Amino acid sequence: MCAHCFLQCLAAHCEGTSLFPFSEMAQDVVGLSSDYQFWMWKLSVWGQASTLETQQDTCRHLPQFQKFLRQMYEALKEMDSSTVIERFPTIGQLLAKSCWNPFILAYDESQKILIWCLCCLINKEPQNSGDSKLNSWTRGLLSHILSTFRFDMKEAGLFTQCLGYAPADYYPALLKNMVLSLVSELRENHLNGFNTQRRMSPERLRSLSRVCVPLVTLPDFKPLVEALLTYHGHEPQEILWPEFFDAVNEAFLLKKISLPKSAIVCLWLRHLPSLEKATLHLFEKLISSERSFLRRIECFMQDSLLPEAACHPAIFRIVDEVFRYALLETDGAPEVRATIQVFTRCFVEALEKENKQLKFALKTYFPYASPSLVMVLLQHLKDIPQGLWHQPLTHISEMLRERVEDQTHGSYGGPFESWFLFVHFGGWADIAAEQLLLSEAEPPEAWLWLLAFSCSPRDGSQQRAQTVAEVKALLSRLMTLLRSPTLSARDLHTAAGGRPGTDPRPPACQRLVRRLLLTFLLWAPRGHAIAREVITLMAHTDEMTREVTGFLDQTLYRWDHLGMGAPTSRQLARELFTELQGKCSTGLSSLSSPKSRTRVGRGADCLGWQNPPSSRCSPSGLALPVCRVNPHCP
Repeated sequence: MCAHCFLQCLAAHCEGTSLFPFSEMAQDVVGLSSDYQFWMWKLSVWGQASTLETQQDTCRHLPQFQKFLRQMYEALKEMDSSTVIERFPTIGQLLAKSCWNPFILAYDESQKILIWCLCCLINKEPQNSGDSKLNSWTRGLLSHILSTFRFDMKEAGLFTQCLGYAPADYYPALLKNMVLSLVSELRENHLNGFNTQRRMSPERLRSLSRVCVPLVTLPDFKPLVEALLTYHGHEPQEILWPEFFDAVNEAFLLKKISLPKSAIVCLWLRHLPSLEKATLHLFEKLISSERSFLRRIECFMQDSLLPEAACHPAIFRIVDEVFRYALLETDGAPEVRATIQVFTRCFVEALEKENKQLKFALKTYFPYASPSLVMVLLQHLKDIPQGLWHQPLTHISEMLRERVEDQTHGSYGGPFESWFLFVHFGGWADIAAEQLLLSEAEPPEAWLWLLAFSCSPRDGSQQRAQTVAEVKALLSRLMTLLRSPTLSARDLHTAAGGRPGTDPRPPACQRLVRRLLLTFLLWAPRGHAIAREVITLMAHTDEMTREVTGFLDQTLYRWDHLGMGAPTSRQLARELFTELQGKCSTGLSSLSSPKSRTRVGRGADCLGWQNPPSSRCSPSGLALPVCRVNPHCP
């Protein structure tokens, strides 16, 4: 911390300005007593952190100790210096031990928080010699903190001893040179390969990673962190400290460190818990966001770096399994399906950007799918004339139908795997719905089957045939209404069949009918005038409003990417979306509502499938595949 920043902190405290933005964490002083005694004991044990055991223990407790310091500051700032000494007689010892521990000073924001705590001890108007001595002692500690990492690097000797360097007075420039020297040594170590005389020992590498745990967020150590992550060793087992991977991953997720994609890919390949945590962190962001519309979800996806990292099949498979788990646990919720489609779109774009010719076969990404089916699903509609869209649609339907109906339900790689694959490229189902409504010819059986399978994959042949018949009858009624001289909202709503709460059709079939009706309103020019009235009749509950809003969001998102949609249809969809989005939360955030939680946890039973037999339980509690991938980078 520079002198200018220190003076700003001191001036702000003297003026009564709150320095720390965590006022909501303030706790009762009595509640700190037990924590206070625990940390006093810990600091005494740590001492100057001169042994490997105490260094290890210090590194493990740094995040919790920083949290304690934050809470302590919130308590201290509400008292004057006399009250502080009265309530905490040994506060000076606690702060002094902290200030002389280089690991604590090096970790994250602990240095700043200690300064703020010390500022609380300064008596602005000393009344006696005791107050003056306390002020002088406090300023001495403040001066020590100020000089530790800005002018004087004596404490760095403790770190450098573990790295194989003799203690000395280190300055910032010398510290940078030391880091660069270690980076060069790591790279040469990789190039030396099996030349054991010139290689860095595994013990030293492990020690180096351990020392870096509290330092990963410091800019000067970024090259060393990157070099450790991308280091290619020849050891049969991982030699770097797990806590090092945890610290780097946590710093990356919280935007406290910026690393190149290659380093992050290596991190996630070498430490599976970090990849799982990154995926769950993305889901937490999506769920906590009040307005998780697809454009915003896409921004979250790109920012997470997961789609780019997923170009490596091992990472893609793990992330895909998390999506599978979410899909099962939410009973195939449309919000989760839409999120999977956004991820797949970002992943495919990253794959094409990285290389025109695939490094890995498509089979490595989708091991239970037909490569020819994946190739058809991966086609860009932009590259196909609209008059020929019927060809890939029919081809996709025929291949899916052959795979689904020729195997028994529940067989590994059967109907569920086919449906899960199709969910990634669900835009094809929307295209099929639009093409059916734009054509006056007899609806192709293949397209009707595709829609029925998409909305309810667990149905048997007989149930699916009933859904196909329902959709076919609906299309016939819509075309009849379209040719009639008048078209009213009530007639259109009646044509969809079934009143809310009394509709005998399965819920999945009802959702499909509503999607076809909404598609009709957007594409049929005569439907534009009555669209708002029809939606008012449909969106009679918050859940229905979310469903309609989600459909409009997905439609606009797909049209934007494909560059399609008539101008009037696009304008209507955007107006309706804007009007409805203020009435509800959409996206994954809606799954956190009490009503939506009822379907979470029973998804596997509702869908009629279980997790694949080759799955395992991850540290996060998710069922993930057993991944026997080389732990080193590609």
